[in-house]
Formats: sequence, structure tokens, C-alpha cells
Amino acid sequence: MNTKDLLVEILVEELPAIPFLKEFPNIPTKWDMVVQKYDLKTKPSIFYTPRRIVIIDESFPITTQEKTEEFFGPPVSIAYVDGDKTKGLTKAGEGFCKKSQISSEDIQVISRDGKDILYYSKQKQGVASVDILPKIVEEFIASLNFGKSMRWGSLNESFIRPIRNICILLGESHIPISAYGLNGKSATKIHTDISFEWIEISNLKQYLEVLTKGCVILSQEERREKILQEIAQIQKDKNIQVEIDEELLNEIISITEYPKALYGEFEEQFLELPQEVIITSMKENQRYFATFDKNTLHNGFIVVSNSTANKSDKIILGNQKVLKARLSDGMFFYHNDLRNTLNPSKLQEVTFVQGLGSMAQKIHREKEIAHFLLKKYHHLLELSNAKQLMEEAISLAKADLLTEMVCEFPELQGLMGYYYAKAEGKDENVCTAIKEQYLPNGEDSALPSTVFSSILALANKLDSIFALFSIGKLPTGSKDPFGLRRASNGIIKIVLDKGLAFDLDTDIRDLFQIGGYASFDTKIIQDFFIERLEGIIAVNPSILRSVLYSNDRDVCSIIAKAKALNNFFEKSDKEAFISTFKRVANITKDMKNIQKIDEEILKLPEEIKLYNAYKSVMKKEFHFIDEKIQALFSLKKPLDEFFDNVMVNDPDEKNKENRKNLIFSIYRKFLEVGDIKEIAF
Repeated sequence: MNTKDLLVEILVEELPAIPFLKEFPNIPTKWDMVVQKYDLKTKPSIFYTPRRIVIIDESFPITTQEKTEEFFGPPVSIAYVDGDKTKGLTKAGEGFCKKSQISSEDIQVISRDGKDILYYSKQKQGVASVDILPKIVEEFIASLNFGKSMRWGSLNESFIRPIRNICILLGESHIPISAYGLNGKSATKIHTDISFEWIEISNLKQYLEVLTKGCVILSQEERREKILQEIAQIQKDKNIQVEIDEELLNEIISITEYPKALYGEFEEQFLELPQEVIITSMKENQRYFATFDKNTLHNGFIVVSNSTANKSDKIILGNQKVLKARLSDGMFFYHNDLRNTLNPSKLQEVTFVQGLGSMAQKIHREKEIAHFLLKKYHHLLELSNAKQLMEEAISLAKADLLTEMVCEFPELQGLMGYYYAKAEGKDENVCTAIKEQYLPNGEDSALPSTVFSSILALANKLDSIFALFSIGKLPTGSKDPFGLRRASNGIIKIVLDKGLAFDLDTDIRDLFQIGGYASFDTKIIQDFFIERLEGIIAVNPSILRSVLYSNDRDVCSIIAKAKALNNFFEKSDKEAFISTFKRVANITKDMKNIQKIDEEILKLPEEIKLYNAYKSVMKKEFHFIDEKIQALFSLKKPLDEFFDNVMVNDPDEKNKENRKNLIFSIYRKFLEVGDIKEIAF
């Protein structure tokens, strides 16, 4: 098939980084979906800068694919009157002709599934790509979802930012497009430091040359590499280390067309501030990278400019001045907060969530949950005064919400409470628990460092889930405004990390009652946690389901069993094992109670061998779930021999019942791990 270079450039006003980066991973798929709709197969490269979204395909088909369209109609017996072609078409036959846009003379008959049916096929000719590219591009733009969009002028169409041009070039041909209130032209714009004028382009090669000369690095990967190389050189020159924050790096890449990394410094006096305050201020307000000297925060920073002009010194001085003002504010807030002790009394005036009272009420509920968990896990704590310390930790945990620093930087809540509690001389366990109460707070986040801190973190998350579920604020679809999925994932991760016994049935029910929440079916909360388990452990979902059929609801036990089963099947002939043990389950599916096995009437060597193997498993003590699974699956061979040589449904009723009892006993033993019949590969 003949191909040409395709260039699509959507020139826009500056794209907001965060919503754009969220949608960017979906852009290639959305382009593919649109072109496939028009019978085209392409291999595009997608690029972006702050002012453009660009699609380049160096082998774009100049026509769509030819294809055969087939139409299958009703059986001849109902398509013709009395099934006779000479008597004319019935309504069913006429409907087929109308759908296929043919006359009765064009009808063919083929045999399908043993019946003669009406059939018609036609060759669909390819369409010139130049004729459909405007539609493709317009549909592609409309498919992009950035969360929020805007309208400009008197247009009905909307986009994340006003579109200033849509340029489509196929080979040397400019393809006109009229959309979003403009007529697309074969022109682009370069870096604003160099020119604001339109520059005419006639093909892909010229376009790339114009951008290169105009100081626009089109490839986001090339911009990334340039930034990292320049940072590496600064590290070498200044003998410092730079902590590369990937989220920040991606944001900077998306807001620069010609990035240049520069090094600046701030006064050492600001290092008195907690380092998280400095790092947060630099990242959130200024998009700077922090620098370190032997793992200690250094009074330097990296700023990435988007300027082509030779004015690095001026840029550095300007950024140093702005940062000084920010850090001066931080020092002011910090010293003001230190002058006032942590005082949670005013939390009565802070609303948690509409319908759930104040933060003070949330703290009260968290205390009830924490006291329950303290009793449950007291054997894991080496603190004689754990109850008193937990009371203090929970009382002070949310007090930093009232501080000036947290009002300025909400993401520092908990962390500032740690520093202020430490300044007041509070116990280290209390301080650390305050700091770690929101952990884990992301996919790769750290976990609470101690069991004591874990209890406070669990209380915080459990209360949020219980309280919000009780007033109907459940996550729906992709929407989870209160982060309840993240909270439940965090609970599971903490429980696993610390090896805590936590039952998704009894513990959730008891804790819900203790908290005094509005009446709610806790089975829904239990199911919510089970859904989260599926996302946390990388095992076949049917394996997890089989473990849940064992009625085990302890999180650590469920995960251990599921992982052990998964590991076993990865190293064995899983189909053969599943086949044998599903037969065990099916034979005994109507049985409810185990009856004693009568050894006296076991006569055949295979049933005696199976019984002895079963007894051997029953006598063993297993310290690890893997050992138990290995032992249970060791019954496969005697089971296969039993099924091959022994008639379970023996004419003798006693033999029949005895054999079924033996099989049922094995099945029930396996149920302690999981229900084998639920597993599917």
C-alpha cells in the first residue's frame, strides 16, 4: 500500500500540565480508535509541548483498505413465500434487500449451519485519506478528555485551551480543515523568545527543521534527556546531589519547549525550617528541584527555565528573590505556630464532612477504634503505657490542621504536627504516630514504621471508610472523591506489613458498632475490602475467590493462602490437579455432613491406599500454609488411582456411603485452604 508522511499539529494556548499529563497515556489509543473506524492502520508517534499536540506518521496510507462487506440474511424457507423463489420475497426477504441496498436479482444463497440462507457480498473500495483526514482529526480532538474544558468566542465546541490552528499535511499536500472556529493553515509557530509570527511549512521534514531552528524540542523524551544531563553536570560541578522527583520532572517537561537547568541558592538561615517545608515550597510553588549534601538538605535548588535568551544570571536572581519571599513566609508561619502549643479544642469548629460532624467528633470515633485495636494487638507492643500514649497521640493528631503552616501547605498535615509535638517534648511514639497517621498515602508510599503508629493510621482510615459508607458516600465507577479505595488499600498494606490479625467479617462488624455510626450493612464494607484485595495481590482472581469460599476472612491468612496456591500452580501441571480435585468436589456436592469412615469395609487396595494417605495428612502439623498445600495435593496420585479402579457409586449402599465419606473428608480438608472447584485457568 502506498504511504506518505502525515503531520497533524494542534496548536493551542498553553496546556495546563496536570490534566494534560493524566490524559496523555490515552491519546495513542484514542487516535488508533478513530483511524481504525475509517479502515486505516497507522503507527503514529505522539509528541507534545506546552503549545502543541503533534501526531507524526511516516508511513500513513494514502487510501483506506479495500474490503469485502458481507450481508447474511434469513433462511430461504422464510425469505420466500412458502420457501419458493418463484413466489417472491416475504417481508423478511424484502428487509434483507433493503438493509443490503440491493434488488432481488442480486440475492445469492449459501449454506450456513446446515441451512440455506440469503447472502450478498460486495467489494468496498478504498477512500482517499485526504478526503477523510479532516473528519479523523476533528473526531480525535473531540475524543480527548481532560476533565475540564473551555469555550472561547461564540463557539459551541470546547477544548482544554483555545485552539489556534490545526495543520494537516500528507506528504506535500496541505489538507484544509474547518473546525473550532478556524480554517487550518499550513503554518506553525516557534519559541516565543524568537518570534510570534506564523511560519509556512509544506512537509514534515521542513516542519521539523523549522522547530529545531526555532528552539522547540518537539520530543518530550529529548527534553527529559536534556534536563537530566544538565542536572547531572550541575551535580558534578557543585558536588551536590539532586533528588529527581518524577512527578515534578514530568510537569516541567510538559511546560517547556526548550528547557535549561540552572542552579540557584537561598540563605542558609532558612535551613532552620523543617526540610519538608522547604522542599514542598520549592516544588509546589516554584517547580524547583531540591539539592542535598551527603543526604542533608542543601541551600541550593535547580530551576528549569524555558528561555532561549542568554540571560541565565538574571533568571537565577529572579528565582532566588521569589524563593526568598516564599521561605520568609514559611519562617513566619513556623515561628508563629511554635509560639502556640498544639490545641485540638478548636477542632469542634472544623467540619469533617457534611453530615458527619466535626473533626473533634471524628477524633472521638478514632479513639474508640484505636482502643479496640490496642487490646487486640497489645502483645505486639512493648509499651507499658500504650493506652495513655495513644490517647495523647489521637488527641493531638489533627491539631496541626489549625496551624498557619498547614493552612498554607495542606499536604504537610501530620508532618507539621510531628515537628510541633516534638518541640513540645512529647513522647517519640506520639510524635511519630502523628507524622505517620496518613500513611500509606500513595501507590509507592512508605508504611507506618511501628505497630503503635499503625494503630493510629488504621483508626484514621477505618473511621473515614465507616463514616462515609454509613451516609452513602461510596465510591462509584472511577469517582472516589474521598479516597476510600486508597484508604482501604492502605489498611490492607499495613495489616500485611505488620502481620496483624484482622478479620474482614468480625472485626469490621465489631468496630462499626463501637464507632456508633448510622445503621448500615457491614457486608457491603466487607465486600469493598475484598474487591481491594483482588487489586493488591497479583494472583488469578479465581484463586482468591476459592480461598474466600473457605470462609476465612483474616486478611493475612487470605493473602498467604492465595499466594501459596498460586505459587503451587505456577510450578505444576495445574490442569491435571484441578481436574482431579474438581472431581472430588463434584462427587460430594450434595453432601452436608461428614460421617465416620468405616475402616473395616475398605477392601480394595486403591481405597485403602487413599485412606492411609488421607490419614497421614490429617496427622501432620503444618507450620506454613505452603506445607499444607503440598500435603493436600500429594493426595492427587492415590485419588487418580482410586477413581480409575474403584466404583464410588457401588451397588452396595454401605460401600457407596463409605467411599463418598472418604472423598468428602478430603474435600472438607481442602476447604480449610480454599474451594478447589472455584479455580479456573
